[in-house]
Amino acid sequence: MEITFLGTSEAVPTAKKGQTAIILNYDGENILIDCGEGTQRQMKIVGFNLCKITRVLITHWHADHILGIPGMLQTLVLSNYSKTLHIYGPRGTKQHMDMMLRMFVFQGKLKVEVHEIVRDGIFLETDNFSLSAHRMEHFCNCLAYSFSEKDKRRIKMDYLKKIGLKPGPLVGQLQKGKTIEFNGKKVSPQQATSIQKGRKVAFILDTAPNKNCIAAAKDADLLVAEATFLESEHADKAEERGHLTAKQAGTIAKQAKALRLLLTHISQRYARDESGILAEAKKVFKNCELAKDFMKIVL
Repeated sequence: MEITFLGTSEAVPTAKKGQTAIILNYDGENILIDCGEGTQRQMKIVGFNLCKITRVLITHWHADHILGIPGMLQTLVLSNYSKTLHIYGPRGTKQHMDMMLRMFVFQGKLKVEVHEIVRDGIFLETDNFSLSAHRMEHFCNCLAYSFSEKDKRRIKMDYLKKIGLKPGPLVGQLQKGKTIEFNGKKVSPQQATSIQKGRKVAFILDTAPNKNCIAAAKDADLLVAEATFLESEHADKAEERGHLTAKQAGTIAKQAKALRLLLTHISQRYARDESGILAEAKKVFKNCELAKDFMKIVL
């Protein structure tokens, strides 16, 4: 699993930071979380092929999180994108996408399926992972997302060697959790396999503090959270604008029992020195760092 940060600024891009966009790569899926202005250019800089995108998760429809969508769609058309692009978002997403598609003159056709998420919990499940959403508080319909890998059975190769069982259909049955019979004896999945716990990544972008933040980030291996303001200096602005402070982001990570925290969407007022943001969060949750454009995290 690899997470690539394409843009980590707040509402206004800076000379060093693009607007919010993150790619999660896993098992053939390339999931784009938000698509701020200039996202496809950022993809080119990191050498990512736009046509590999499989899904887009929109947290909310503020301009700095969606302005890259029209350009991305046109490039996909011009690149002969052959898959169906699945776009997910909060209530109102179908209307917004319809308006966007009618506003611009696209050359060619593109298969797009738009899915509105109207309730908290799992909205997509595959054999290997699930995607969940939780409603946030940000003056508009807004969601946090979490990606949860399913637990996997790992074969105990030493055990198979000990009993003389070679790779094949019987091993496949064990991986599915079924008991088999080999050389006249029953072999259970508990004997021949172990469970590898699936990993979880949560994305909390643009929200005021609320109880759903803990639910979205619960037991996450990695929490990506906005930390727009310093609590010590601009707590009033954070409350006024519906954002998290660095301290609040750290508190969410701690209460949710996350393992690691990455801070993003930091106000440009701290552009010259963001160390205060990190220091404030670390007072509450030590295992955290600042996200930067083009940073890659491998889990």
